[in-house]
Amino acid sequence: MEQVMTTAFITGLLAAMMRMATPIIFGTLGEILCERAGVLNLGIEGIMLMGAMTGFLTTLTTGSLWLGVAAAALVGVLLSLFMAFLAVYLGLSQHVSGLGITLFSTGLAMFIYRLAVGSPVNPPTVRPFTQTAIPFLSGIPILGTALFNQYVLVYIALLLVPLIWFLFYRTSWGLAIRTVGENPFAADTVGINVNLTRTLCLAAGGALMGVGGAFLTLAHQNMFLIDVVGGRGWIAIAMVIFGNWDPAKGMAGALIFGFLDALQLRLQGLGFDIPFHLFLIIPYLMTVIALVGVSRRAAAPAGLLKPYRREEKG
Repeated sequence: MEQVMTTAFITGLLAAMMRMATPIIFGTLGEILCERAGVLNLGIEGIMLMGAMTGFLTTLTTGSLWLGVAAAALVGVLLSLFMAFLAVYLGLSQHVSGLGITLFSTGLAMFIYRLAVGSPVNPPTVRPFTQTAIPFLSGIPILGTALFNQYVLVYIALLLVPLIWFLFYRTSWGLAIRTVGENPFAADTVGINVNLTRTLCLAAGGALMGVGGAFLTLAHQNMFLIDVVGGRGWIAIAMVIFGNWDPAKGMAGALIFGFLDALQLRLQGLGFDIPFHLFLIIPYLMTVIALVGVSRRAAAPAGLLKPYRREEKG
């Protein structure tokens, strides 16, 4: 217990919490954009994987980390536009379309990666993002080192939360998105293009998902592995429900998961005589328990999962 209560342990734990939570924050924000407009994007896991692979290969080829991030965002947009074509314009099941995107993306990511690098004994690596300290704030004991000496993408993820909240609740475009998600027929009545709004939200959400995947290979790690996403897309969907489709609450859920994930990693390193598998399930078990607790009061957008056809109005 003495090892756990040290300043070094707590500082390292909080810093790791931020890194663990960042890809989930990107995924959660992207999914909230989609679901607030009425589309459940179950392609998130595959989009994040394609973002991780595309970002890594682009950086490996060009040497530019930011080109890698941009490429990851672009591939997220393209896959989400495909999702929009299937679920929004063709009116196919959002569940089936999203799972199809994930399965397709998983196979495509491995195919492209093997085509590009082959099957080397030692996977290729890139020089990842380095941590950037914020002047003055990074000097605060414990919290400064943990929160204000992070990767730039961590700061971007945190800044996006209030920006997206402001978009939803303080702008006319945010009102249009929420109206489309709650009552697409009413939205159409007042002149809002329902399908276009859903498509744009899917594209923007897909970009964030792709960047979340890129974080895993360009900051959290420095290589691509087929299991690099590790279910974080599904966790992001759970955080959307946990946060009741609110960006700030969704981020809070992602931080809690990140804290538990970081905690289990550090507890393993302390040499407790406990099978490591038990540590691994801690964050996922707590996520399930939390979802059970909040699911009764969670209120999804009324138009979620419902395709819209203009001729059905009236």
